[in-house]
Amino acid sequence: MKTRRDQTVKKVRVKGKVRPAQATARDLLLEIGTEEIPARFMPGVLEQLQEKGAALLREQCLSFGEVRALGTPRRLVLYVTALAAKQPDREEKKKGPARERAFDQEGKPTAAARGFAAKLGLRVEDLQLEQTEKGEYLVALHKISGARTVDLLGQILPGLIKSLSFPKNMYWEINRFRFARPLRWLLCLYGEEQVRFQCAGLSAGQESRGHRFLAPGPFSVKNAAHYFALLPEKGVILDQAQRSRLIKEEVEKAAASCGERAVLDKELLQEVTFLVEQPQALLCSFPGNYLALPREVLVTTMQSHQRYFPVEDKEGKIRPFFVTVSNNPAAIAENVRAGNEKVLKARLADARFFYEEDRRSSLEMRVEKLKEILYQEKLGTVYDKMERLVALTAYLADRLPGKVAGEKEAALRAARLAKADLATHMVGEFPELQGIMGREYALADGEDEKTAVAVYEHYLPRFTGDALPRSRAGMLVALADKADHLAGCFAAGIRPSGSQDPYALRRQSLGLLQILLEHALPLPFSELIEKALLLYGERLPDLAVAETVAVIKEFTWQRLRHYLQERGIDYDLVDGVLAAPVEDVAALWQRARFLQEKRGTMELALAAAAYTRVANLALHADPAVVVHEKLLQEAGERELYSHWQEAEPKLRALLAAGDYSAALARLARFKEAVDPFFDTVLVMVEDEKIRANRLALLSLIRAMYLRMADFAKIVFVSPPE
Repeated sequence: MKTRRDQTVKKVRVKGKVRPAQATARDLLLEIGTEEIPARFMPGVLEQLQEKGAALLREQCLSFGEVRALGTPRRLVLYVTALAAKQPDREEKKKGPARERAFDQEGKPTAAARGFAAKLGLRVEDLQLEQTEKGEYLVALHKISGARTVDLLGQILPGLIKSLSFPKNMYWEINRFRFARPLRWLLCLYGEEQVRFQCAGLSAGQESRGHRFLAPGPFSVKNAAHYFALLPEKGVILDQAQRSRLIKEEVEKAAASCGERAVLDKELLQEVTFLVEQPQALLCSFPGNYLALPREVLVTTMQSHQRYFPVEDKEGKIRPFFVTVSNNPAAIAENVRAGNEKVLKARLADARFFYEEDRRSSLEMRVEKLKEILYQEKLGTVYDKMERLVALTAYLADRLPGKVAGEKEAALRAARLAKADLATHMVGEFPELQGIMGREYALADGEDEKTAVAVYEHYLPRFTGDALPRSRAGMLVALADKADHLAGCFAAGIRPSGSQDPYALRRQSLGLLQILLEHALPLPFSELIEKALLLYGERLPDLAVAETVAVIKEFTWQRLRHYLQERGIDYDLVDGVLAAPVEDVAALWQRARFLQEKRGTMELALAAAAYTRVANLALHADPAVVVHEKLLQEAGERELYSHWQEAEPKLRALLAAGDYSAALARLARFKEAVDPFFDTVLVMVEDEKIRANRLALLSLIRAMYLRMADFAKIVFVSPPE
């Protein structure tokens, strides 16, 4: 090797760079056989299996084609195409001694150079010199051969299986292995080569199992193609998308056989997809006299409790039919049909009994029974909550402008009856019908339709993507209900923790924000929460109201931050707008949308430039110091103060009117007053009073800009010259 000091330094490869593997790629098939996994667990675990499986292979520097996760109630399958047969070989660079230590004056290797080479099993001639920021150093390129994929898989796949998480787990074997349901077999093949490993007391092999009833015995698998060809013969449709399409087609066909159409609920279709391996749809019927029950009762009984698909006519009226999906095509169809009809008839008989019993008493008569239902230990009974709802609804009706006040009577009546259906037999048996039965019973009792609708709507939105209250009365009671819930839980020390939110505080806060925003209600958030907290009165006598309001606002503003981003507002604009001293949610949304439209414009850049010059020094101002005109000595500061006196009230008026375009234009023009001030006035003078006065002036200007947004949080392009 060259050792002269004027030698040309050789270029070396970047540490960790990999070469493509040359061996033939093969497909990977991993099947985790289990007892029946709950249907609601399946979408999440399949997503995990696919994402974690791909990530694990990338970590091992293994190239691959497509990664798919497929599943039925009894099996989770990871299928990877064209998985490289081995890791790529790679070269790692190891740094040795500096050139001055590696070679003597004659250019001969020193003991340091020889020792470094010997440590790596190399000769000094195999080493190279590399130029770095700190000088030339001796380096060695160390070649590492990639490991065989089949060996790697045996090491990493048990960890992949163990990493899968579920809402609930079971422990069943000596090592306390955790999984949704017990594992019963493991199949793992790389091409036609068996991948050997152990997990949960099982050894991975080449055997799978068929449909529990149609082909329950084990069968041997050669490779992935063989597996996919055999499964249909063994009564298993593995691809969940294919099963879903087949179920939909079969259910629609069954409903059409009686001249009607199926009610295809998306969530029910997904659930049924993960309840069966070989679906068979059967049309069934029930006695027509049960059609006298409300539609929601019929649909809930069939969908939520029995996993049946209701049938309706073209006008949307429920017909006395339903479609069940069986997992055993070999069973006698008439027996399956008769069994399901018998079960549904019993459920509908119960529902009719509950409905008729409930109708013996009006909702008003059930209000007193709410005293017997505990809402929360520290917060009293549901009756106590009802009284707070009435008071908070009255406050909102008086506080909000326009036509809302005209709905006060209906809203107050709805607030009183809103929780009464919790004391009914029907809601006791079918909790998901709360609000729905309240509406039905209110109408049957002869209550005003606005009141009945508001009783139902006060629960909205119940989940992500659900409808919002449309009526004014429903909106008022919904706001009151959600504000009371947030205030009470936080006051009682109940907070969400990680993924745990048993009182649905995140959902309630987001629902409250959506109602305020979509109905454009000019209501300060903290004012609403403070009113809700004060209604707890003597029940929470030691409550620190101001501190609790601040905590609830911070929690809710996090939901608002994510919600605005989901609606297309850039994160920095959201941060800037939410830093403004504004609590009108609708106004915050309007100005965020306006600034999004103005991104990159000259006006926004000018306003930002002026704010930046002012804000940097204004942060040093003493909040207790006010501006004294007699201390404004120089013309530049007097002119700036005069401009502020004129601009500030006009800006307030523009923002109050929602004229954000004119407000931004005024803030942009104010740069013309800011620049001369900084060009002619030294702020940080030695005179303490003068310095404090000038800083106070800048603080006033900063506060004026903050009424629009905190421009310091917004990412801007360079301001124009």
